[in-house]
Amino acid sequence: MKKILFATVALLVVGAAAPAVGADLGNRNYYKAAPAYAAPIYNWTGFYIGAHLGGAFSSDNNFNGLSTGNNGNGRFLGGLQAGADWQFHPNFLVGAEAQYSWLSGSVGAAFPGGVAYTNDQRGLGSITGRVGYTWGPGLLYVKGGYAYSDNNEKVTVGGVPTAFLITGDHRNGYTVGAGLEYMFAPNWSAKAEYQYYNFGDASFTGGPLAGTGSFTTDDHTIKAGVNYRFNWANSSVARY
Repeated sequence: MKKILFATVALLVVGAAAPAVGADLGNRNYYKAAPAYAAPIYNWTGFYIGAHLGGAFSSDNNFNGLSTGNNGNGRFLGGLQAGADWQFHPNFLVGAEAQYSWLSGSVGAAFPGGVAYTNDQRGLGSITGRVGYTWGPGLLYVKGGYAYSDNNEKVTVGGVPTAFLITGDHRNGYTVGAGLEYMFAPNWSAKAEYQYYNFGDASFTGGPLAGTGSFTTDDHTIKAGVNYRFNWANSSVARY
């Protein structure tokens, strides 16, 4: 009899408490709030390919004769680049890049005796290393290394093409530059860059005259370009 009485009291207590518990459950939110996202972490490590457009400007004093062609004036350029970067520190990276730019126009000069030299310079190439400082999506860098000038030269005497001999290596040289790059979307970056090319001094002999001219081959270039980056990790990784 005591057991029956105890069981009856227990059922009454549970029944009375159930509505309060149910009400409490109804007022509580059991959905977890979405985690807060931290600011993206940008990663510059990886390979990239891209293209660029710009202009090339030769120095006014490249020739000791009367300048002809586009020497000193702007010429259009456009080309491709490919490279790789390694971000070894949150704010620093090192990298390497190969680049080639096709050029329009020519450079040259006229010399005494009706002798003229013309270089239909077809392009500029370079293989450079670079060091950069990065802050999130921004990158400021300097670069330098080997440069190549794709020359197509001719000498005329009185307007008639003639055989000639050039002394001095003005195809192979060096280049230095600096630029600013910005990662504007995952795996995509845009850049603005200045690059200087120097191929040294040379002189030529053409026609019946000896030592008809000497010159320096160098180019100042300004480029704007875009890169697609095949990052080893994502371009930007969000942390929780």
